[in-house]
Amino acid sequence: MTDDDSLCRRLQRQDEKALEEIMKKYISLISAVIFNCSRGRLRKEDREEVLIDTFLTLWKNREKTAGDTLKGYLCCMAKSRTFDRMDKTDTIHFDAEEDIDELEPADERSLEGHVEQKDINRVLGEIVDNLQPPDNEIVIRYYYYYQSIAKIAAVMGLTSDNVKIRLYRARKQIKKLLTERGYHDGT
Repeated sequence: MTDDDSLCRRLQRQDEKALEEIMKKYISLISAVIFNCSRGRLRKEDREEVLIDTFLTLWKNREKTAGDTLKGYLCCMAKSRTFDRMDKTDTIHFDAEEDIDELEPADERSLEGHVEQKDINRVLGEIVDNLQPPDNEIVIRYYYYYQSIAKIAAVMGLTSDNVKIRLYRARKQIKKLLTERGYHDGT
């Protein structure tokens, strides 16, 4: 049993100390995901709220957590919450004179799409976590941390060509697994 498995089991039993340990273990990672996803578009206070919201969501969904997917779940949740926050801060600018009754209600399809995207993010997190090392780390660094191929290669002691090949193969594997689970790219 891994450390994350043990933490998730304790979390499922409503052990608040387990949540504290998970936060301590992953706070730097999740902070980096939020910072890199926001690309300077969120204030520090907004990033802190996204961080708190990510761990709060974990607590609320603790019965669904699994140790083998915890890291990916947290990264996906942080990324999703970051983009949600950026959407809110970029588009919600009410004029004090504006009549709230004249605002258009949210499109029902957007809610459906949002729910579907969250489901896809969860599945992607599981798939990425189950990739073989170092492919899983390369995918996380490239897509979650937005690191360049050159930086990944330097940090991991690989050639840029090797990183590109591993990313290509990982994307093929991810696409295959998504297709097997009933997701398709719309083509």
